[in-house]
Amino acid sequence: MTDEELRVSKIEGGTVLDHIPSGQALNVLAILGIDGTQGDVVSIGMNVPSDRLGRKDVVKVEDRELSQSEVDVLSLIAPEASINIIKNFDVVEKHRVESPDRVSGVLQCSNHNCITTEGEPVDTEFEVLEDGIRCIYCDTLIRENIPAHILA
Repeated sequence: MTDEELRVSKIEGGTVLDHIPSGQALNVLAILGIDGTQGDVVSIGMNVPSDRLGRKDVVKVEDRELSQSEVDVLSLIAPEASINIIKNFDVVEKHRVESPDRVSGVLQCSNHNCITTEGEPVDTEFEVLEDGIRCIYCDTLIRENIPAHILA
């Protein structure tokens, strides 16, 4: 996309998340804990044309770099996403997300009998599979609507 085609202005510094599957931008904001109350400056492009995906979402977060745990969860809903670190309006680092083997403390198990949902002081932990995620405590397999399991 050329500068003439930009739909949202460049940012001076922060993170640009590109190649997010169309319709997932709001879930990305939930993963990042962005709800509009902390003063984060965010730009979102939803359902924009993409040569690689057909349609995609783009999220720009000013003055922030993502933690590894945020990137790990992001990879579950946007496995083709790229992360661009911006400084002085230029991309200084670019990489694609990689799915981790496990994610801890960021998702909620859907099994109401799981030790992690019964008030025990245990962080959730999920094994990342090709077709979903599995709770390491109770073996509950989650294949659909992973964003609904993000801990608030």
